Amino acid sequence: MALSSKTKAVLLGPLNKNNPIIVQVLGICSALAVTSKLEPALVMAISVTIVVAFANVIISLLRKTIPNRIRIIVQLVVAAALVTIVSEVLKAYSYEVNKQLSVFVGLIVTNCILMGRLEAFALGNGPWPSFLDGIGNGLGYGWILVVVGFFRELLGSGSLMGHKVIPQSFYDAGYENNGLMMLAPMAILLVACIIWIHRANNKELQEENN
Repeated sequence: MALSSKTKAVLLGPLNKNNPIIVQVLGICSALAVTSKLEPALVMAISVTIVVAFANVIISLLRKTIPNRIRIIVQLVVAAALVTIVSEVLKAYSYEVNKQLSVFVGLIVTNCILMGRLEAFALGNGPWPSFLDGIGNGLGYGWILVVVGFFRELLGSGSLMGHKVIPQSFYDAGYENNGLMMLAPMAILLVACIIWIHRANNKELQEENN
């Protein structure tokens, strides 16, 4: 199916110039908390993408029947139901990762990205654009988590996805893992570096802030 320019902007905008983390500064807490290793970062990224996409579709389908005064309650119920399903699937098929993610899977319900897209987009658009908006924002959120998780695990423990990738010969020669990478402040610094590089390559964002 060919996508129109407007539809492409909805899908691809959050990956770069309208990224929820590095431009809108949303979802920062989970980005710092679940990125000490690549695997939980990847699982969290997929979970958020699934929840935002399908919550958007459901709210879009219901948008003309939801009374305005209870729209937030309906959004929370839909989000909570989807998050519960995701949580139960993780417990069944990836219990160890679910334990690493701890409460943050449940807190997807209150993720600013999720509630923001439901309120700002799904309530005013059809199911297909809403689905693409959810996918785009989920992937925009997710690639930041994956990049941060990649560098934190690689430099902090010399592994990726739990598998050692730095040869033992490096350690024999004096290389040591950077334990600071396992701490949340290093996640902040990595996100700051991504923002810096992103702004340097998108001059119009600098002009908007000035």
